[in-house]
Amino acid sequence: MTIAEHRSDAGSASADIRPFHYTATDDELDDLRRRIRATRWPERETVDDSSQGVQLEVVRALADYWADQHDWRAVESRLADIPQFVTEIDGLDIHFLHIRSRHDDALPMIVTHGWPGSVIEQLKIVGPLTDPTAHGADAADAFHLVIPSLPGHGFSGKPETTGWDPIRIARAWAELMRRLGYDRYVAQGGDWGNAVTEQLALLAPPGLVGIHTNMPATIPPAIQEALDAHEPPPADLDAEERGAWDQLAFFYAHGLAYAQEMGNRPQTLYGIADSPVGLAAWMLDHDARSYDLIARVFAGGTEGLTRDDILDNVTLYWLTNTAVSSARLYWESKLAFFAPKGVTLPTGVSVFPDEIYAAPRSWATAAYPNLIHFNRLDRGGHFAAWEQPELFSQEVRATFRSLR
Repeated sequence: MTIAEHRSDAGSASADIRPFHYTATDDELDDLRRRIRATRWPERETVDDSSQGVQLEVVRALADYWADQHDWRAVESRLADIPQFVTEIDGLDIHFLHIRSRHDDALPMIVTHGWPGSVIEQLKIVGPLTDPTAHGADAADAFHLVIPSLPGHGFSGKPETTGWDPIRIARAWAELMRRLGYDRYVAQGGDWGNAVTEQLALLAPPGLVGIHTNMPATIPPAIQEALDAHEPPPADLDAEERGAWDQLAFFYAHGLAYAQEMGNRPQTLYGIADSPVGLAAWMLDHDARSYDLIARVFAGGTEGLTRDDILDNVTLYWLTNTAVSSARLYWESKLAFFAPKGVTLPTGVSVFPDEIYAAPRSWATAAYPNLIHFNRLDRGGHFAAWEQPELFSQEVRATFRSLR
């Protein structure tokens, strides 16, 4: 049954919450494998590193595994074991996972993914956070989880008009939590998930008592101005701040191409809607450290993510045809992505070393005046919940323990 067919069977009342299930057709999966095998390959890059982009050797290994060994049905089975729903908010179908803990006094939390992520990014934290006693933690740290798909991503609807920026998404999330009957809850996010979560905090809907982020927006105005002007770093930066400066300077110089294209011309990306290998390469070219990890994985390494993890997520984008619709979020948002937004709600910040930049404590303290948790981890990167679910779960528990 396709997504469209499922939705046509649903009730018409806009506030209805309808059960959701997705099964790709055999024809869709056969077509995917055919397209992978029919890829017209370019020549190898003329350098011995990734400075020209995603390397041919990495994508050839990915394509071989995708066509011959990846099992999408296993992903469907995992998703089928999790309660999924769709509800219409502000004229758009919003898909979400909703997993209630067996512990009645669990704290509700809405968790938002980013790009190029999806709800698949959060599957590994469902068990540790909803059933902590089965994972060596205390029942008092249990959560009820709501994990929505961003508009234009995954199984959520694709906006047909403009305006679905992080601010509007945050309003939809507040309505979703109200509709689910949660009158006291917290929120978590990284990447676009952080942008939405911070806007939710600024909206301050009744019941939201705190947030946690693994990709905080903390860059001081003077630092941002110096980066934009390609000036040298200020002389008074401490070691943490200088490390963050170096990461940001590298990202702005070498890592922004994908965001600039999606922010300016998302509709031009027809190629990644037509070629699965093109889509995979585009999604891999997100940040240097994530790419390095993925390249090692497809070379046979075992760390953080697996080949199946990576292809589960890319296949979801392919089957839902959301390459372009997800890209439009970059066009829609007019927020300064890394600038402090004035969040005053209690906030927890977890700094993973291989994130785009590791926020210094000094910047986080200034950005979040009600900082209730700050910790620098020794491993993990941009996809923290996906790469390091145990550490991520510990960080979320620690952040919200004082708000229960």
